[in-house]
Amino acid sequence: MALDPTKHADWEIAEDSEARMKTVYQLAEELGIEKDELLPHGHYVAKIDFNKAINRLGSKPDGKYVDVTAITPTPLGEGKSTTTMGLVQGLGKRNKNVVGAIRQPSGGPTMNIKGSAAGGGLSQCIPLTPFSLGLTGDINAIMNAHNLGMVALTSRIQHEFNYNDEQLAKRNLKRLNIDPNNVAFKWIIDFCAQSLREITIGIGGKMDGFMMQSGFAIAVSSEIMAILSVAKNLKDMRERMGKIVLAYDKSGKPVTTADIEVDGAMTAWMVDALNPNLMQTIEGQPVLVHAGPFANIAIGQSSIIADRLGLKMGDYNVTESGFGADIGFEKFWNLKCRFSGNKPNAAVLVATIRALKCHGGAPIPVPGHPLDPIYKEENVEWAVKGAESNLLHLINVVKMAGINPVVCINNFYTDTDDEINAVRKVVEDAGARVALSKHWEKGGEGALELADAVVDACNEDNNFKFLYELDAPLRTRIELIAEQVYGADGVDYAPNALAKLKAMEADPEVAKLGICMAKTHLSLTDNPMLKGAPKDWKLNIQDVLTFKGAGFVVPFAGTVKLMPGTCSDPAYRRVDVDVETGKVKGLF
Repeated sequence: MALDPTKHADWEIAEDSEARMKTVYQLAEELGIEKDELLPHGHYVAKIDFNKAINRLGSKPDGKYVDVTAITPTPLGEGKSTTTMGLVQGLGKRNKNVVGAIRQPSGGPTMNIKGSAAGGGLSQCIPLTPFSLGLTGDINAIMNAHNLGMVALTSRIQHEFNYNDEQLAKRNLKRLNIDPNNVAFKWIIDFCAQSLREITIGIGGKMDGFMMQSGFAIAVSSEIMAILSVAKNLKDMRERMGKIVLAYDKSGKPVTTADIEVDGAMTAWMVDALNPNLMQTIEGQPVLVHAGPFANIAIGQSSIIADRLGLKMGDYNVTESGFGADIGFEKFWNLKCRFSGNKPNAAVLVATIRALKCHGGAPIPVPGHPLDPIYKEENVEWAVKGAESNLLHLINVVKMAGINPVVCINNFYTDTDDEINAVRKVVEDAGARVALSKHWEKGGEGALELADAVVDACNEDNNFKFLYELDAPLRTRIELIAEQVYGADGVDYAPNALAKLKAMEADPEVAKLGICMAKTHLSLTDNPMLKGAPKDWKLNIQDVLTFKGAGFVVPFAGTVKLMPGTCSDPAYRRVDVDVETGKVKGLF
């Protein structure tokens, strides 16, 4: 008997459920994974040899493809991962052959505000501790590959500064004329470390490096994480790795990893990371965990590789996109599906009464602070107002892709029937499917209504289409996303951003890259304090980066940063170890 989630913490439920886990050998047998395709990391976590498995399964028809996204969340999240696990469990209860695909958590939110994104209550991915604390080392591989690129760049700058051309030639080096004031790369670390955003390196003598401004970003924002998300195989990854722009020379020409001859070594760090990780739900359905979170500053998708395997191994593959549909689903729709060639059969739009109240007028939650008790009190007016603004807006965003979404009301035990019924009516009046799901409290049994709605949606033909074509100018596409997806009246560009975009549009290679917007996840706008579906505003683009390896440019809207900050009451204060058993407690 599972523990009651209203009385026990997520880590306690996970620990209790882990006593009844299937081994990875049993999971692999049920999935049809052959012995030489399974790469165990202990008894309950494994990698799958992607190349071997996909070569064997490649001719098998794909299963149904379902994406889970959400309305604009509060800082606490709206339970996309919990809903993804619940839906997988619910489909399992309906005797469907189903595979989940979710993103590996970053150490930043795990030790900060949001937790590990393993799900919650009776809908979790387990075992929780390895999931939350590094798993099989994919993010560590990304950090090593990325920081090796930075080591190569900074050492090359130092050598070019210290040696003349003849001395460089003796060292088998050609002068690249790298501009130390125009470096595109930063160092990365997988924590929220705001004090490392801007730093000075190379302090000391000439043997201590070249003194220059630098900084850190969080690991999952790395272009290498984006490459892991979109690469189709090792050959594709290797080609993409050589296109990464590290800096620019003094004439403004990009300096790539291939120019510095570090791309091969960077790829070497990533060979094992290319294989997706196999885990399971609390109820024993298989879950592929691969690539990383943060659709506000990254692509924020579970990997194409995981989805390709899931579609071959299951009749249903349920994948997850980061944050709200304005950023996570938009990137799934216009980037991931474009790169993969896979067409979704259905999309689930997760909403909570809590978040709808926030969009409808309730006090805005403050990160790191307890939720205002007023959220536990019935307020149908706030819930309806939030549904009629933010939820309806994002229903229409999903419809732009040619898909009629399934709205999942992710039920909290404090929600009232009147609030739920009022929101249900708003959704039904908009012509979308809606399902109440109690998976957090009841697991797969609580997700049957959602599972049935998703099966119905998958059996319905859709007219999936991209928002833009890649031959449209970059600024046209940025403005299309701002106006049609976010609801802006237009775009204002900072002078530096405008100059960069004009140069990018003049470069035939860069001009046809995709658009991966960096924007706050807490609002449809670039201002996290504006809730609902604001009117009469313009999107402010402050900067633009080029991710040639990943295949997109990254416009920065508002003040969003690649390194989040740690709050005053972070989760690490409650994480500890039982010294008698070695078990970790306090994760969520």
